[in-house]
Amino acid sequence: MRSLIQRVTSASVQVENKIISEIGSGLVVLLGITHNDSANDSNYLINKILNLRIFGDDNSDNFELSLLDTNKDILIISQFTLYADTKKGRRPSFIESAKSDVAKKIYDEFISLIKTQTEINVKTGIFGAKMLVNINNDGPVTISMDSR
Repeated sequence: MRSLIQRVTSASVQVENKIISEIGSGLVVLLGITHNDSANDSNYLINKILNLRIFGDDNSDNFELSLLDTNKDILIISQFTLYADTKKGRRPSFIESAKSDVAKKIYDEFISLIKTQTEINVKTGIFGAKMLVNINNDGPVTISMDSR
């Protein structure tokens, strides 16, 4: 399981020209799922994401506080393209991305697990939909994580 985490001042998701989710200050997590991902991968990444010291305190922009410390928002979006293979040719291959039915089940479980482990505001995109994601990256801060 792969994630690309961005610290944001705000973010939103549009589907068919309609905003379906939006957050204020917090994190956007783009989540990629591969064939053999499991609850262990979800738990590992959730723990890392929730406790990642990526926010500054009142006195500095140093990376001192986590999402849990600050009670900021999180927006989680499925992103199969995180498993793009670009080694051959000019068109990316997505054979390492899990099939849609498998990925949706794991994505839904990931969302459920994160909601049970925290009381922060958790928002999502729509799995499999064509989305327009508006991300106001703060910093910019972008961190990639892999459960392997």
